[in-house]
Amino acid sequence: MNTMNITILGSTGSIGMSTLDVVARQPERFRVHALTAHRNVERMREQCLAHRPEVAVMVEPQAAESLRTALAAAGAETEVRTGPEALADVAREARVDAVMAAIVGAAGLLPTLAAAEAGKRVLLANKEALVMSGALLMDAVRRSGACLLPIDSEHNAIFQCLPNGYVCAESVTPHGARRIWLTASGGPFRDRPLGSFGGITPDEACAHPNWDMGRKISVDSATMMNKGLEVIEACWLFAVPPAAIQVVLHPQSIVHSMVAYDDGSVLAQLGNPDMRTPIAHALAWPERMESGVEPLDLLTMGKLEFFEPEAARFPALGLAYRALEQGGTATAVLNAANEVAVEAFLDQRLAFSEIPAVIAATLDAMDAEPVDSLDRVLGADRRAREIAGEQVANARKVVS
Repeated sequence: MNTMNITILGSTGSIGMSTLDVVARQPERFRVHALTAHRNVERMREQCLAHRPEVAVMVEPQAAESLRTALAAAGAETEVRTGPEALADVAREARVDAVMAAIVGAAGLLPTLAAAEAGKRVLLANKEALVMSGALLMDAVRRSGACLLPIDSEHNAIFQCLPNGYVCAESVTPHGARRIWLTASGGPFRDRPLGSFGGITPDEACAHPNWDMGRKISVDSATMMNKGLEVIEACWLFAVPPAAIQVVLHPQSIVHSMVAYDDGSVLAQLGNPDMRTPIAHALAWPERMESGVEPLDLLTMGKLEFFEPEAARFPALGLAYRALEQGGTATAVLNAANEVAVEAFLDQRLAFSEIPAVIAATLDAMDAEPVDSLDRVLGADRRAREIAGEQVANARKVVS
């Protein structure tokens, strides 16, 4: 068995750490070539000493210098690089076989594109890469022959429920698939009175009942914008229209998604809520391997519930469908405005209930343009962030 060399983009985040856990269980099968992070020097130092990558990238120059000093003191031989271009370099390097794209937000777009253009096995945990530039990324995958495998638990579940040999970006229609059911836990506020949403704190929003995630993604789960972004991602991955995807609340997070077929069959993928399952699936595909996840005990699982999400409780979901209908750069605008609004909420500069309003106002202010170049996507992203920032400032003035 040949050893697979892996670059992990965003190794200090929850997906990155879970990937390292899975890889460490199969040392004869995987070799960590490069690890990257933004500024978490201490965790990166620990990872470098444990996994001994050839390269570590810290986006912030000061963090890179601190890591370089710490590793030298420990006698580690890992080369430390810095800057956004270094992220792309370790994603496209010839000796790399697979790239875990786990950088949260728009910052993950360029290195994910670089990996796709270089024909790598791309393990896609960064949904924003498709949300912002779906046409560009999928074109790069087709041109280079890259293997694109979804890591989000929902998309990985859909992939597993499709016929053997199915390839992402190939329409599911010829396989007889009629509908995709995208499950969502509903986050921490699925039963909270709507009138109290204005007083939600960042700590409350980040206390997800089922999953251990970073703060930004946890807020997206609470607003269900994460599910809206996943709908957009699913449209690109599986080449289906928005009308073919239905979001359903499933509080237990045991059924990770389902595919309904023309003959009346519904296939579902079940498992404990642990990201190591989809990570191990994508790393070993088309084979299977041990992930460290406890097997699902059907006899103690209890009931499984499914509900339709309330539009008034989760307006962010409707905004995602709206951006899909507008097409072009509208989904990049949606993502940028959401990132600005969530950051403002986490910094306590914006009420939780105002997040969808900032996003809607930003979509209103910008016309959708064709996604025909990376420059156009990045330009729309920059302008949307400016407008969303203005909306946040205006919301603060109203409150004060």
